Amino acid sequence: MPQIFKVSGYLVFLWTQEGDPLEPIHFHITDGVPSANSTKVWLTSSGHCLLCHNKSRIPEEKLRRIMMIAEARHKTIEEKWSAYFGNISYYV
Repeated sequence: MPQIFKVSGYLVFLWTQEGDPLEPIHFHITDGVPSANSTKVWLTSSGHCLLCHNKSRIPEEKLRRIMMIAEARHKTIEEKWSAYFGNISYYV
């Protein structure tokens, strides 16, 4: 799985088996091995994060911090997504 960055022991990554049609741009977060059940966060066209689900059960305060960092680095996330999947669509 393509790693985007790590923060406080959590891995922020792209899940490579997204299916067809490709879902809008998003990333996953885990403190363990990447899996389809990792926490999922949508990225909006304005660079904001929307929590889809927290299946990794990341504590709320830590999750908010990771999402704030992701918002600050949204261009990096978009670049990684585009490099891997080839195109970007947004949830909102």
